[in-house]
Amino acid sequence: MADDFIRLSDPFRRELLAHCYRMLGSVHDAEDLVQETYLRAWKAYDRFEGRSSLRTWLYRIATSACLTAIEKRTRRPLPTGLGSDCDPADDLVDGGEVPWLEPVPDEAVGADPASIVTERETIRLALVAALQYLPPRQRAVLILRDVLRWSAKEVAELLDTSTPAVNSILQRARAQLTEVTEDAVVEPSDHDQRELLDRYATAFEAKDIPAIVGLFTADVVWEMPPFKSWYRGPDAVATHLAIRCPGDIRVVPTRANGQPAFGLYIGGEPFNLQVLTIGEKGISHVVNFLDTTLFDVFGLPASVAP
Repeated sequence: MADDFIRLSDPFRRELLAHCYRMLGSVHDAEDLVQETYLRAWKAYDRFEGRSSLRTWLYRIATSACLTAIEKRTRRPLPTGLGSDCDPADDLVDGGEVPWLEPVPDEAVGADPASIVTERETIRLALVAALQYLPPRQRAVLILRDVLRWSAKEVAELLDTSTPAVNSILQRARAQLTEVTEDAVVEPSDHDQRELLDRYATAFEAKDIPAIVGLFTADVVWEMPPFKSWYRGPDAVATHLAIRCPGDIRVVPTRANGQPAFGLYIGGEPFNLQVLTIGEKGISHVVNFLDTTLFDVFGLPASVAP
């Protein structure tokens, strides 16, 4: 029985991680909840009657676990969700105990670059950040209906409510999400994106600030959790980098949330994980995650030659 459960359930692990991540906004919390989901399912597997598919049953357990977890935690924002942009000449404002949104490796959730754009869009940082503003049940309904394409009846059964109630919750969630989400990003071709990323990496390692900000859009956003301070526009970012850009920089490419990313090293040691949003006119958003525990999550080296 246990062997059957492991064999049949393991193929769903990555998509369940993506589901829990969308709900919670934290790769660490999502990993814990997937483990809890599999433990609960394994203990109850002898009572699984097959009235739904195993995949649906696992999603029921995972969603229930996520809703319980959300009740005990506050939402996970990015700095841009907490206030207006700052003067880069001012001291950085520490976010203190704010539980920040975290990125997730593409490899962990199956959002590889070859997947269709609509699949990658469901895991992008901007969407996951926006989902954090929704009440827990609205969040669950929107993900189950619009991302996983469950029917209203299936969602109603999972949440122990009526189909009309699910449709009403979905309508409110969509309306609220529209208020906080950015416009869809139109990405350049793969060739143009690779060329831009190569230029960005080269400029960063050379500490060539004019070259770095020359790759940005006019309204680029630069943010750095756990600091609340964030900046808008190439001039503001250039001022920030001129003040704080240290020496001996190396960058290692990776991918997060269906987007290009870099592990940035200072003096050979992990410094931050950058997740980039790239549009047709250049780099429009850079989130610098200063939590160096993410390097291990992303399989990045513990150190590099400076």
